[in-house]
Amino acid sequence: MSVQKEIPYKIYLQESEMPKQWYNLRADMQKKPAPLLNPETRQPATLEELSQVFCRELAIQELNDTDPYIDIPKEILDFYKMYRPAPLVRAYCLEKKLGTPAHIYYKFEGNNTSGSHKLNSAIAQAYYAKQQGLKGVTTETGAGQWGTALSMACSYFDLDCKVFMVKVSYEQKPFRREVMRTYGASVTPSPSETTAVGRKILAAHPGTGGSLGCAISEAVETALSLDGYRYVLGSVLNQVLLHQTVIGLETKAALDQYGITPDIIIGCAGGGSNLGGLIAPFMGEKLRGEKDYRFIAVEPATCPSLTRGRYVYDYCDTGMVCPLAKMYTLGCDYIPASTHAGGLRYHGMSSTLSELYDQGLMEATTVQQTEVFRAAQQFAQIEGILPAPESAHAIRVAMDEALKCKESGEAKTIVFGLTGTGYFDMPAYQKHNDGTLTDYIPSDAEIEAALAKLPQQ
Repeated sequence: MSVQKEIPYKIYLQESEMPKQWYNLRADMQKKPAPLLNPETRQPATLEELSQVFCRELAIQELNDTDPYIDIPKEILDFYKMYRPAPLVRAYCLEKKLGTPAHIYYKFEGNNTSGSHKLNSAIAQAYYAKQQGLKGVTTETGAGQWGTALSMACSYFDLDCKVFMVKVSYEQKPFRREVMRTYGASVTPSPSETTAVGRKILAAHPGTGGSLGCAISEAVETALSLDGYRYVLGSVLNQVLLHQTVIGLETKAALDQYGITPDIIIGCAGGGSNLGGLIAPFMGEKLRGEKDYRFIAVEPATCPSLTRGRYVYDYCDTGMVCPLAKMYTLGCDYIPASTHAGGLRYHGMSSTLSELYDQGLMEATTVQQTEVFRAAQQFAQIEGILPAPESAHAIRVAMDEALKCKESGEAKTIVFGLTGTGYFDMPAYQKHNDGTLTDYIPSDAEIEAALAKLPQQ
C-alpha cells in the first residue's frame, strides 16, 4: 500500500506496454461459473448451439474455462492503439477536497468517440464477425454507449449494424442515437412492433419504457431471422468480460510501475462487463492466494440484482428466447424504473461475477439516483470530467470509502473505474440541477412478483 515516490497526475503506459493477451479469469476459478443452458432442452449449451446465435470464435471464447490467456489479434490491437492505453489518474484534487488520507485512482475509459469502455469488446466482436464472413450483426443498447461503440466498430469493418435501443433511453438520449446513425447503424426503440417478441412484450406491458432484457429479445429474434447475421452483446457474457480485461491489465501494470497495491477496487455493476474487466487480474491474484483485495460492485437501488436478487438459472432476456444463465437475478420479467443510468438497468448479473459474489470474494452495495448525481456533479467540479451516470455510481462509493478513511485516519488506496463520459446525459443533469430528479426503490412485493415467474429450477 505504501507509495515510495511522487505519483504523476496521470500514469500512461507506453504503447509497447499494452496487453497483448486477454486474461481469462475463469481459468483460475476452482469453482467455475455454471454453464449456459439451452432454453428448450435445459442442457448445457453446446458450441454448435451457441454458434447459431453468436459468431463461432466468440462462442469458443464463451465456453473456454481453461486457457488463462488468449492472444489479441493484431487487427484488434491496431484499433486499440487509437485510444489505448487509457490513463490511470491519481485524483489529487478530489483527495484534497474530501480532506482524506486515502489515495484515490480512477481508470478513465471515456477517451474515445463512443465515450466509454464498450469499444474494447465492440471492436473484438465486429472483427470476429468480419472474419466469419457475416453481413452484419444485431444488438441491444441501454444508455447507448454499447450501441455507439458497436456502430463505430461495424463501420470500421464495413458490417451492417442493427441496434434495438431501450425506449426510455431512445427518448432521453436522442444525440446518442444520432451518433449511432452517423456511423451507419439503424436504431429501433425497444420494445417495438417490428418483432414478434416486441409485440408480445407491448401487449403484456402497455406503454412500457422497455428494458435491456426486452431489447435483447428483439435483437436475437432479428439475428435469427436474417441470413448472414449474428447477435452480439455488450455485457454479461464471459466473452465480453474477457475482452474488457484490457482495463484491469493496464491498471495493474500502471500501479506496478510505482509499487502501488490497491486496498479497494470499485466498479459500477449492470451486467458486469466493466467491473469484471477492471478487477480480473487482481481477482486472479486473490484466487491464487498471492494477494488480497476488497472488491465492491455498485448497483442502482432501482435494479439491485446482486443485493436483492436470487442466485438461480434465469433467462437472459425478457422474451425468453436466449439461453438460461445461472446468475443473481431479479427475474427476466422485471422492468426497472426509468432512471437515467440506462446501462445498469439489467435484471441479472454476469455468471462469472455472480459466482464470485456467491463465494464471498466480492461485495455489493446499492446507491440512489439523487446521491449518484450529487457525486457526479462534485466530481465534475473537482476533477474536470463530466461522468456518465453509470460511472458516477462507482464515484459515489469511492468517495464514501475515502470519507471513511478520513474518519479512521487510514491511508487506504482506492481504485475505481470511470467507465465513460456523460455529455449525452444532459437531460438527466438538467433534472438534477433543477431539483426534479427523484429516487425509486422497488418494494419487496414488486421484486417477489418478478421472481415468482422464474423458470422452474
